[in-house]
Amino acid sequence: MVKGILDTRWIEMRKTGLLCGRKAHFFAEIASTNEVALRLGRQGAEAGALVVADGQSCGRGRLGRAWVSPPEQGLYFSIILRPHLEPADLPKITLVAALAVCKAVEEVVGLNPGIKWPNDLLLDGKKFCGILTETGALFSGESPLVVLGIGLNVSTPRELFPEELRERATSLFVAGGKLPTRGELLAAIIQAVDVELARLEQGEFSAVLADWRDRDATFGKKLSWLTPDGKVVEGISLGPDEAGVLHIRDDNGREYEVLSGDVNL
Repeated sequence: MVKGILDTRWIEMRKTGLLCGRKAHFFAEIASTNEVALRLGRQGAEAGALVVADGQSCGRGRLGRAWVSPPEQGLYFSIILRPHLEPADLPKITLVAALAVCKAVEEVVGLNPGIKWPNDLLLDGKKFCGILTETGALFSGESPLVVLGIGLNVSTPRELFPEELRERATSLFVAGGKLPTRGELLAAIIQAVDVELARLEQGEFSAVLADWRDRDATFGKKLSWLTPDGKVVEGISLGPDEAGVLHIRDDNGREYEVLSGDVNL
């Protein structure tokens, strides 16, 4: 994928089924890493286990959207989590993961992504990474099953994006910066997720949110929100509150809490 650079971590992961000391289920191509991770989680797979694919035929994004996953051009993986969190705090995992990916990209690639609430990462205003967090059944007294799915365009050239996405999507390769191997970047992201999730579990979401806000790509900008019932609301982004809920204010001064639906610049 990165010509002239041997991706030793990726090769070792495929050979041993391990990465960063955890089980890594590797597939050349599957429909969706989240789909497989949810199934493995329900079968009792340990927390921290990974599902990684070279390509996905039916990669899933938020709101039922597809995630384009050309073979060997990006990172397509899911982490099985069993966090020590109350159910009301589970949506914060998406924000925590977005921050973790930003920090890993900053460290490894030297680029500075922005975050569009709740799950999109941007470079030069274009999306290069999406996050999809899904939960299994919740049982009283047990840690919840959460699957954290991440799709990240690493070396995808512009021509591999569908024509309708070329003005809105990008990759680390297109954006410039140091192009890492997939193994190197995957390891960095996993380690960053561990750190940020631990902060959340330890009750430090305010500190996590402060770091998140430093990377907020939409604060103070006008957003269009398509509500779940099909209404369009336009307003200025006030950013997420201490619960991780986005607030926007329309031209009449009315403030809205955005719990779900589609948000666009």
